[in-house]
Amino acid sequence: MLSYGVGVSGLARYACGRLFYPACAGILLILMVIGFLPFYLGGKAYGGHDLPHPIQTLTLVHGVGMTAWVLLFQIQTLLMATGRHEFHKMLGGVSAFLALILIFVGWRMAIESTLISPPDLRIAGLLTRQFMIVPVFNNLAFAALILAGLSLRSHPQAHRPLMLLATLATLSAAISRIDFITMLYQGTVWQRLFGPFFGMLVLGGVFLGASWLVNRRLDYWYAGGYAVLIGGAALAIALARTPFWDAIARWLLD
Repeated sequence: MLSYGVGVSGLARYACGRLFYPACAGILLILMVIGFLPFYLGGKAYGGHDLPHPIQTLTLVHGVGMTAWVLLFQIQTLLMATGRHEFHKMLGGVSAFLALILIFVGWRMAIESTLISPPDLRIAGLLTRQFMIVPVFNNLAFAALILAGLSLRSHPQAHRPLMLLATLATLSAAISRIDFITMLYQGTVWQRLFGPFFGMLVLGGVFLGASWLVNRRLDYWYAGGYAVLIGGAALAIALARTPFWDAIARWLLD
């Protein structure tokens, strides 16, 4: 009876382990839809405003590209969970190509959206040029994690958590647009420390805890990448208010 119980418990943990990444991808997909619901329902920006005309096409391309990325990530996790490794590898090239497009488009979005915004506009407590560090950091984090994940694609124990973290990093914009989440930390020390990254970081911590519960061990690849995201986000928000970043922002916008 004891061995039977142990066997059932081990089988349950194995099943949960296989479903962990599809479940995380599903959560990210749901949060993306909620955060960008005005965009999906009526092609609107946050708050129901019209998309800025000068960057309307760029915004549409970025929105469609990000949607495609999260959907593709969901498909890739399901393919691995069901043992369809060959299809997963076939779509790997599509993922790499799409990632390159998103990095380029994301960079242009960071620049162009700053250029058309009033200099004294405040977003999450940051002035326009200060806030530009948020999409710049998101883009750099996504690029670095994707590069690391693709270079380690032959090592699933590293590849999977890095790709999850890369996708998570891109969704801080969606999560920070979900009002019932941001109201929980708006005006607190957490917003001052991490700005609009905080919701994304909390979700990353939830994923880390869930991984430990499922696998009964710490995922060192995920934990390491997550720690870098935390440190990078805090550094970005601190740097945003300095003359050093202001000089960088002016140079990027010239």
